[in-house]
Amino acid sequence: MCDVLEINAEDLLDYGKKEDKSYLVIFHLSVFAFLAIPLGNIILPVILWLNKKNEVIGLKSIGANLLNFQIVWSVIFFANIFVFTFLKIMHYGYSQYIFLVFIGLYLINIALPIVFAVKSNKGKTDDLYPNIIRLIK
Repeated sequence: MCDVLEINAEDLLDYGKKEDKSYLVIFHLSVFAFLAIPLGNIILPVILWLNKKNEVIGLKSIGANLLNFQIVWSVIFFANIFVFTFLKIMHYGYSQYIFLVFIGLYLINIALPIVFAVKSNKGKTDDLYPNIIRLIK
């Protein structure tokens, strides 16, 4: 039917949705809520995603991808804090290496949203975050 009408099937599926690059940029940068609120990197993006996922083109898949990454990142991050604290309390060695992992994880969650916000602003709406474990579809 699409061939006869000379329209793309993708256009039919996204009917009523609009392209909003600025919302996608804000969505990527909403991850920075983790700097002020524990688990803010999940809470604020979930609110933004649920609010507009059926209104903005690409937000449904980008949001699921971002939230999957942030959930996995948070589990690894808080496990790292726990291990670091345990090693310090028990006076075991290697805590300096765990601290470096902590800094690396922190920097990754600052750099990736900025890079992906810039890419979204340029029109790239692919799943950008590494898809380690897919919890949200």
